Amino acid sequence: MFESKSESLTGRRIVVTRPRDQAGEWRRTLEALGATVIDLPLIQVKKDVNLDTLTEVLGGFGSYEWVIFTSVNGVKFFFEEFRRVHDDIRAFGLARIAVVGEATAAAVRELHLRVELQPKKASGEELAKELIARESMDSAKILVVTGNLNREILVQKLEEDRAIVDCLPVYKTEETDLANDPLAGDFRANGADAILFASPSAVQSFFDQAAVLKLAPKARRPLAGSIGATTTATMKQLGLPVDFEADAPSLELLVEALLKRLTAKTA
Repeated sequence: MFESKSESLTGRRIVVTRPRDQAGEWRRTLEALGATVIDLPLIQVKKDVNLDTLTEVLGGFGSYEWVIFTSVNGVKFFFEEFRRVHDDIRAFGLARIAVVGEATAAAVRELHLRVELQPKKASGEELAKELIARESMDSAKILVVTGNLNREILVQKLEEDRAIVDCLPVYKTEETDLANDPLAGDFRANGADAILFASPSAVQSFFDQAAVLKLAPKARRPLAGSIGATTTATMKQLGLPVDFEADAPSLELLVEALLKRLTAKTA
């Protein structure tokens, strides 16, 4: 992936803000480039399923024409519950699958299920536009599997085109209290070369905990990187700088943008 000597993060301190149990690949990728990785899990994700809603959805599952997954967490927690009820993946039936983002698509394919629709731009709004352009949504029954921070624009666009949309939240995203976290103390004291944001909720948590994460006067002030458009929009809305952004939402492209920005800074 990154083989050039110039593509190195040796001596660089990079902050990863993903939930601790989902940061492994990020840590391995960055450490392979020589970085010192600081885990600053600004959010945590937990399964949170209303069993009555789940029973209703699975009871009428055969009526859905499309099932939409907006995140890897949605895929993970939905199919944990699905397999608890059904011991055969064929019970999924004929519903077609649409997803937001390549990571979500990969999670679906790992289950040997086909992704029928994935917009090039990883956003709920783009998915809705492509679905509407593809076929009539009039009375089409659609299930959106998501978290407590719902993709309202996705549902709104589909309903405006007269689709019948059911939402099934299967997890909740919460801010992590970093007040007494020793790694947060390290960040405050020493700063970093860059901080990587992978979701709007992580950006919001960083903003909300500004006092807890305030850097010491001599700490290194990090460049702020965004994984994609929705995260960037939240950063700008909250007044946070966006020093670099991945060309598309993926770890590889975010690291490429980071390397490019650091190279430009030192040139």
